[in-house]
Amino acid sequence: MLTVVLSGLRDRWASFVGGFVALALGVGLLATMGLGLAATSHAPERPPERFASSPVVVQGRDRLTVDVRRGPATVPVERMLDRPQPVDGALVRELRARWKVTSSGGPDALGVDAPAAEVRALVGDRARVLTGSERARADPDPERDARALVTLDALLGTSGGVTAFVSVFVVASTFAFAVALRRREFGLLRTAGATPGQLRRLLLAEAAVLGALASAAGCALGALGAPLLARTLVDGGLAPAWFTTGGPSWPFHTAFWTGVTVALAGAFAASRRAGKVGPAAALREADIDADVLPLGRAVLGTGLVLAGLGLLAWTCATDPSALLKRKTYTTLPMLLITGAALLSPLLVRPAARLLRARGAVGTLVRENSAAAVRRTAAVAAPVLVTVALAGTLFGSATSVTRAKETEARERTSAPYAVSGTDLRLPAAAPAGAVLSATGATSVFVRDGDAAVVKYGARAVADPAAFAELARLPVTAGDLRDLDDRSIVVNEEFERHRVGESVEVWRADGSGPVRLRVAAVLARGTGDNGPYVTRANAPGAAVDRIDARGGGAATVRALEASGGTAPPRAEGGAGRGSRLGMVLVLGIALVYTVIGLANTLLMATSVRAGELASLRLAGATRAQILRVVTGEATLAVAIGTALGLAVTAVVLGTLGAALAALSAPVALVLPWGTVGAAAGVCAAVAVAASAVPAWRLTR
Repeated sequence: MLTVVLSGLRDRWASFVGGFVALALGVGLLATMGLGLAATSHAPERPPERFASSPVVVQGRDRLTVDVRRGPATVPVERMLDRPQPVDGALVRELRARWKVTSSGGPDALGVDAPAAEVRALVGDRARVLTGSERARADPDPERDARALVTLDALLGTSGGVTAFVSVFVVASTFAFAVALRRREFGLLRTAGATPGQLRRLLLAEAAVLGALASAAGCALGALGAPLLARTLVDGGLAPAWFTTGGPSWPFHTAFWTGVTVALAGAFAASRRAGKVGPAAALREADIDADVLPLGRAVLGTGLVLAGLGLLAWTCATDPSALLKRKTYTTLPMLLITGAALLSPLLVRPAARLLRARGAVGTLVRENSAAAVRRTAAVAAPVLVTVALAGTLFGSATSVTRAKETEARERTSAPYAVSGTDLRLPAAAPAGAVLSATGATSVFVRDGDAAVVKYGARAVADPAAFAELARLPVTAGDLRDLDDRSIVVNEEFERHRVGESVEVWRADGSGPVRLRVAAVLARGTGDNGPYVTRANAPGAAVDRIDARGGGAATVRALEASGGTAPPRAEGGAGRGSRLGMVLVLGIALVYTVIGLANTLLMATSVRAGELASLRLAGATRAQILRVVTGEATLAVAIGTALGLAVTAVVLGTLGAALAALSAPVALVLPWGTVGAAAGVCAAVAVAASAVPAWRLTR
């Protein structure tokens, strides 16, 4: 068996090049992403900077601890405060009375030159005692490395998932089409006495050998690509300067065996169909495809389409805000895309019949495409995947960003606004001017009995001016009722009825206090509320001033505040998110190019008899080339149309979700990105079909 397999791979190497390259590239990308993910599992220990010379650091409270219910028991949960609180003054005096104390940069922490055990005994639970590498927690923004790693983890995880998804699809399609082209060969083997089981084992053995060789090559590519990925992320500002890859070996093992499994999985369904080929297939001459959609593929494709549509509808109905998150609109459409690609053989024949071209060339393009369903579907399916990914990823991200921009503009009626860090308010508002100053803060609220949720909130300095200038989507209540004993919430809160009391812990951990709901806002894109007054936002600094009226005096006052014009958008796809989408789309496009080139090179190379018949019938070489390239172009057009249909469904659901959230509906279809992806596919398809056709018609 092994001798037959190796001989077959050697004789038909051209048929396996595309699958080998696709699989090796997939394994290489998986190994690269795995090494990157392994590097995001932990940040290096930074030496303390602020208190490097102090053996012990006493830091004010930086966590809120609340008891919640876990089954029949009650357990404490912790939530990080916005900033550590000042160390208690009495404790500071006690420490200074016994040891040398160093303060640096603020009252939230101080260094103590004393034995750690004695300091802990004195401090007790009044503050935190840090020693060793933990002293770095007193440095400014100690969580910056952790945040960077979370972003990288999401970026690399999504890219790795799409790599696995597209590689499985391309490899499976390659094997399926290769088996369809070898029906006569299998018929001859059956005539010579081969059993269906032997044919299946032959194909699976070919896949195992190909998978092992491609996976080994892919692991070598991954070892070379991981350092390049790390440098690219660091140079692009998406990773800290210390980020490097390497060390663990599990990414190579995972990538290698994933590649072998993908090859075997891709060949499994094709081997089952090969086992059903009878001896009569050796005499088959017709080029009309029959049974192009096996029952298993039809059931799986239909199930995935229904599951994709159902999940989109269910998410829109139960949690529409989830559809605005990058992780959701990146992964959820995969079901719908895969299902549509599996069902593509059902769709390409009626789509090809829609072509109404005149002349012999147009007629041949239409009829050949409709007759050779497997070939047309094998070209259209990867194009569908690429166009749908381009449309759904970039369309969803751009639409969410546009909605956030529109919502931010509509949130205030003030013609003037500045933003910045710790703005300086004028002693008195200019004559005839209304100034509304707000700052960022947080509130902690119970969510049932089992959780405590931290909400990013806004602290209002002047509730009357705020109510006059704000244009928030109020669904109940009145913004003018906001005072020191009330809160403005959104519909995401468990308690969001006007007049109800909400138990709230403030940004410094103080509380709980009970605040009355003064008004309720629609969820919007995620930036609507809550709002409290400065009395319930200790430590909040003014970072935005909205103003109206007062003329030139108001402009001068805002200029003197130290702020600048606020950013155009308050959310949306940042640089990291956009790079992640470009990476995902680039992976899909590379695989599509490989799949198209391999499919069309194989398909056109076996059409020597058909093209010779056309020459005998009087067709010129140029006409034959136009027929072949026209078929490839039509298949790409069909795949593009199906991909746009999937995109329309996803973006339509996103629009319904925005409407349900009372957010501006600003859907954007990225025609430039979609057009570029489709153009690349068309160029590759034309070249991959024209080159072998030109050779066969010499």
